[in-house]
Amino acid sequence: MTSWEVVHRATAFIAEEMGVALRRSALSPNIRERADHSCAVVDPEGNVVAQAEHIPVHLGSLRVGVKNLLKVMEKEGIELEEGDMLFSNDPYITGTHLNDVTVMAPVYLNGRLVAYVVNKAHHVDVGGPAFGSINPQASTIYEEGLIIPPTKLVEGGTIRKDVVRLYLANVKAPEAAEGDLSAQVAANLTGVARVRELIGRYGLDQVTSGWRRSIEYARELVRRELEGWPRGTFEASDVLEVGPSEGDDVTIGARVTIGEVVRVELSAPPQVQRPLNAVFGVTYAASSFAIRSLMRSEVPVNEGLYSMINVLAPEGSMLNARPPAPVAGGNLETSQRIVDVILRALSSAMPDRVPAASSGTMMNVMIGGVDPRTGRTWAYYETIGGGSGARPNGDGVSAVHTNMTNTMNTPIEVAEASYPIVFTSYRVRDGSGGKGKYRGGDGIVRSFRVTAPARLSIMASRFRHRPWGIASGSPGEPARVKVVRADGRVEEVVPTVTLELGPGDEVIIETPGGGGYGPEEA
Repeated sequence: MTSWEVVHRATAFIAEEMGVALRRSALSPNIRERADHSCAVVDPEGNVVAQAEHIPVHLGSLRVGVKNLLKVMEKEGIELEEGDMLFSNDPYITGTHLNDVTVMAPVYLNGRLVAYVVNKAHHVDVGGPAFGSINPQASTIYEEGLIIPPTKLVEGGTIRKDVVRLYLANVKAPEAAEGDLSAQVAANLTGVARVRELIGRYGLDQVTSGWRRSIEYARELVRRELEGWPRGTFEASDVLEVGPSEGDDVTIGARVTIGEVVRVELSAPPQVQRPLNAVFGVTYAASSFAIRSLMRSEVPVNEGLYSMINVLAPEGSMLNARPPAPVAGGNLETSQRIVDVILRALSSAMPDRVPAASSGTMMNVMIGGVDPRTGRTWAYYETIGGGSGARPNGDGVSAVHTNMTNTMNTPIEVAEASYPIVFTSYRVRDGSGGKGKYRGGDGIVRSFRVTAPARLSIMASRFRHRPWGIASGSPGEPARVKVVRADGRVEEVVPTVTLELGPGDEVIIETPGGGGYGPEEA
C-alpha cells in the first residue's frame, strides 16, 4: 500500500470513528439506535476529503453545505479559531432540512488551518407546531421549526450556554436535543484529535498530498468507469405524490447525458406551498447517489467523485427551492423520487445494471404528546423500510431501507420503554414485491397502539403510484396506512396527514414492495 493510500484510508477511518463517537454519545433513539447521522473530513477550501458512508441524503449535501457555510462565514466575517465550532440547520445553507443540525470544527496545527471536521445529525424535534417538526401541513419553512443561521456553538473550547438555552427553549424534546448536540460536539473533538494525530505521524506535507491524491484517484476511477458506459442522452419521468389526491401529483423528469462527465438535468414544477420541495443540496445528493450506485468500481466518496457529476435543476422549482418554501419532505420523499427517475432514465442504456424501483418512500412517522407517566412532552420519529427493486440477476431484498436512507430500525423494546406506545406487529409484508423473473423485495407491516393521547403525522408516498417494474416486471404493492380507533372504526390515512389519536387507537403501516424484473416465468 502506497503512502497516499495509507493517508486516504486513515482519513476515512477518522470519519467512521467520528460516527461511532456520535452514535454512542447520543441521547435520542433516532441517533443512538437508528444512526441517523453522517460525518466527514474536508480541506480548508471545503472539498470533501473523506466521508463515512452513513446516510446517502447527507453525503452529497455535505459537499454543498460545507461550501455554503464557508461562503457565509466569509461574507459575514465569522472566524473560527482553534477550539471553536459552528452550527446551523438552515436548509438553504446546509443543504437538507431543519431537523438535520450540522456542526463544523476547524483543525489547526501550529496556528495554521489544515482541515475541517463536520457532522450532521437528525434531531427528533427542532420546534414548530408538529411533533417531530416534519409538518405535513406546512406552507412555509417557518411552520417547520426553528431556523438556526450559522452560529458559534463552541467558543474557545467552551459550549456557549446562552446559544444552547435559546435552542432548547424552542424544541419539544429539550433533553434529547441537548444530549444529541453534546454528542455532535464530542464527535468533532474526536475528529480534530485524530486529524492532528495523523499529521503528527506522517507530517503535514504527506497528509495534504495524500488527500489531493485520493481526490484525483477517485476522479480517475470515475473517468475509467465512464469509458465503459454507453455515450448519449437518456430521459425518463416519474410521479411524486405531493398531497392527498391525484390532483396533487407532480411529474419529475430527468435527462442524463453520459460523456466525459455525467450531466443530470432535472425538471419539476415551480416550488409549492407544501413540504415536498427540495433544496439543491438534496437534489445533488440524490443525483450523485444514483450515478454512484451504478459504478462497479469502489470509488471513494470525495470531491473527486463529485467533480465528475454535474447536476442542474431550475431555480425556484421543487428541486431547487428558494426561501421561504417548506422543505422537510424534500429531504425525505422527493429525494427518493429523484433516484427513481434517474435510474429509470438509465435503465435502457444499462439494462444489466439498473434494478427495478425500490419502495420509493421513507415512510416517515412523527408522533408525540405528553407522557402521563412523567408529565413531559415527548416526540418520536422513525422511518420504516420497504422492499428493494428486483435486480437483473436476482430478487430484491425484503424489509430494508433503500436508496437515500441507510438508517437502522428503532428496536421495539427501546421505543416502548421510552414512549407511551405499544407495538402490535412488526413483520414482512408477504407478497408485496412485484412479480417477475426476479421478484421485488417485500415491504414491512409495522403497527402500534398509543396508551395516551397523541398527535400523529405521516409523510410518505407511493400510495397511488406503485414502484415500477422493469423489463416487463410487475410493480410492487403500494403503501397503505390506516388507523383503527379504540371503538373499532377504521380510517384510511392519506400520504401527508396529521391527526389526533386517543388511548387505544392503533396505527397500521404497510410499506411498498419493490418492483419486479423481467416477465414472470410460467
